[in-house]
Amino acid sequence: MSIKIIEDRIAYYRPANKRDEINALKEIVQEIALSALSRSGFFKVGAFHGGTCLRIAYDLPRFSEDLDFILYKNNLDFVWQPYIKEIETEFKLYDLSLKIIDRSKANQSVKKAFLKEHSFGKILNLQYERNASDKQVITIKLEIDTAPPLGSVFENKIVEFPSPFSMTIQNIESLFAGKIHALLCRTYVKGRDWYDFIWYVTRKANINYNLLCAALIQQGPWQGKNLTINKDWLIKHLEKKIKTIDWETAKNDVINFIKPREMHSIELWNNEFFEHFTKRLADYLA
Repeated sequence: MSIKIIEDRIAYYRPANKRDEINALKEIVQEIALSALSRSGFFKVGAFHGGTCLRIAYDLPRFSEDLDFILYKNNLDFVWQPYIKEIETEFKLYDLSLKIIDRSKANQSVKKAFLKEHSFGKILNLQYERNASDKQVITIKLEIDTAPPLGSVFENKIVEFPSPFSMTIQNIESLFAGKIHALLCRTYVKGRDWYDFIWYVTRKANINYNLLCAALIQQGPWQGKNLTINKDWLIKHLEKKIKTIDWETAKNDVINFIKPREMHSIELWNNEFFEHFTKRLADYLA
């Protein structure tokens, strides 16, 4: 395969600056890795979820860094190695130099590996000139939860680049449930969570309450508690969480992952802004 396929794909994104161009290349690397995982049979045992899934499968208008997965059935003995070999083979077809580091630990349910590509600056004809001070490595983290909460609903999606392949993902209601869990339970401020929240609400996405309840009971401040999750419970705790957020920190987190034209909207972020979208959510949720 020709490296020109990747160069043409970058041009398709119409990057407005150097940051956009590198974000586009990161997503291309992600799609190539997903294609390899599909070929390896990975999606028979696991499914794609998280922010990058939302970007690739549902056109979320922000870039994302990691590839997050869950197993269908708990298996703490899962290892990345068989699938990593297929990813390495795929990248060689594009003359990309890939280094894969498996950071999984036997006593942890989340298994991690890192893909590092360091040849792109030498072999790709990029639109924006790179300086010696620019990062010369693209790093993509693979992360899989081998003991996920019960309740996910899955569907298949067709991706057309680099060549058509099928992947299994959480459906949008399950993805939204995962995002709500992150919003309520994450111990640090991640602006991308709140950006995604707006995206879901403006599309009137529903929430898989069964999955959300199982996730809250499994991990976070409600761990092990007897919960009944409904609209009233959810809106109450979202409104409470909003009042705790440092919105300047949230803005700074998200700005490197969005197009410049969206900056005006990000500047509006404050308690009242997100209370508005929480009320929108309450208006349509059952």
